[in-house]
Amino acid sequence: MTTTKKLVAEAIGTFTLVSAVLGAALISGNAAGLGVAIAVGIAVMGMAYAMGPISGGHFNPAVTLGLVVAGRFEKSQVVGYIIAQVVGGVASALFFALILASKGALPAGFASNGYGEHSGGGYPLIAALLMEIVQTGLFVFLICRVTRVNGAGNMAPVAIGLTLCMMHIMSIPVANTSLNPARSIATAVVEGGWALQQLWLFIFAPVVGGAIGGALDKFLGESN
Repeated sequence: MTTTKKLVAEAIGTFTLVSAVLGAALISGNAAGLGVAIAVGIAVMGMAYAMGPISGGHFNPAVTLGLVVAGRFEKSQVVGYIIAQVVGGVASALFFALILASKGALPAGFASNGYGEHSGGGYPLIAALLMEIVQTGLFVFLICRVTRVNGAGNMAPVAIGLTLCMMHIMSIPVANTSLNPARSIATAVVEGGWALQQLWLFIFAPVVGGAIGGALDKFLGESN
């Protein structure tokens, strides 16, 4: 598969993931409920089946970097993948901004990730930091395990999608659940202001978590 096709696949998959967040949170009105969690899980599951055979179906810089740490992905492709993921996410945010602007002003926050006064449940920075690191670590670890040769096979996208859904159910009130720098960058670009000021956490924490998840997978290696 050519590099161009892989990057296009990553952009489309990330566009769909961010669309699930924004469509469910801002159009269907499920910002603090099951709607976003279910939509994101289904989006990732579907795109993993559709784009996985082309690009591996990362749709997330933390996943890409975690797979590098696990020794499962070529370092030479990292920059291209991350750029494609961010472009796909921002394109989705701009698309939904256009749709929502057709009715007037954009919704406050634009489903951006935030802590402190910008946390849905009023959680402080430390809570958001720990939640994002731990959940991303577990998520990337699971991805690494189920996609191994002796992993879950054709059921891997199901396990990944359901796990992502579960993690959103657990943590949306803390910081609106990122686990994905591309998703956070996309909404922060549109919201601006406080979202850009707090964006560092939603880049730093998922990257650290992803690296931990990849390292754990590498440590355990193949199952017997």
